[in-house]
Amino acid sequence: MDRCSVVYFGDGAASTSDFHAACNFAAALECPVVFICRNNGFAISTPVHEQYRGDGIVSRAPGYGIAGCRVDGNDIFAMNAAIREARHYALKHCKPVMVEAMTYRQSHHSTSDDSTRYRNEDDIKEWSTVFDPVKRLYRFMFREGLMDENENAAIKDEERVAVLRAMEKAEKTAKPDISFMFQDVYKNTNPNLKTQERDLHDHLKTYGEHY
Repeated sequence: MDRCSVVYFGDGAASTSDFHAACNFAAALECPVVFICRNNGFAISTPVHEQYRGDGIVSRAPGYGIAGCRVDGNDIFAMNAAIREARHYALKHCKPVMVEAMTYRQSHHSTSDDSTRYRNEDDIKEWSTVFDPVKRLYRFMFREGLMDENENAAIKDEERVAVLRAMEKAEKTAKPDISFMFQDVYKNTNPNLKTQERDLHDHLKTYGEHY
């Protein structure tokens, strides 16, 4: 076996019942799964100290019989090493492993969220300047002589153009058929999804002009 499943979730999702069920099933059935928790300090507007009383998320792993580690989620080299070892462990032992990446959500949670109402602006500024993973990588590369300001500017320009071209291409791509939304879970569509798809088409035939 050379493949394992990977699950990404935040500290807020770790407070849901699905998280506990998934960990227990993965451990009991000995599934090669890497659980990656991005602990960014907030579940929308709820800070972690109001979410749980334990030591973060990875401290729960032993209770399920799952190996785990905590890592600086803003350190690209630490993350690479942690995930590489986690994958190796999952494949070698055919068991799940949990990685808690400690980080910080710099932006708002969504377009309807104003994070300055529940977060200190000085904290946001410090995390975006001192601890930002991209800026940390830049500082490392400058210090080690792996990049200079001219190369940095050239890379930014190149990537900016690549993003704009990708956006232009995406905007010209035709929208998928509405049936596509029922095809991304199961290999073979089950009766329940077929019923839902049929009901949606009937609904659109009747009220489609309102959408």
